[in-house]
Amino acid sequence: MNDMTQLLHSMEQGMRLQNRAKAERRAANAEQEKREFQEKLARAAASKMELDGMASKVKGSQDAVQRDQLISMMMGGF
Repeated sequence: MNDMTQLLHSMEQGMRLQNRAKAERRAANAEQEKREFQEKLARAAASKMELDGMASKVKGSQDAVQRDQLISMMMGGF
């Protein structure tokens, strides 16, 4: 009976180690996926800021053109 008990304890210990190793791999994979997702978010935020800046620049240019056209019309009217 003693040999059987040792065998069962050994098998149980082996299963615990396997389960712990699997849990550690899952945790490491989850952490890697989290880092990759955060990097994607950071890149998306940087791209959005760049696009917003470009849109603002275009809007400023459009406003300047409209202002110049309005001044030209006002000057031409006098």
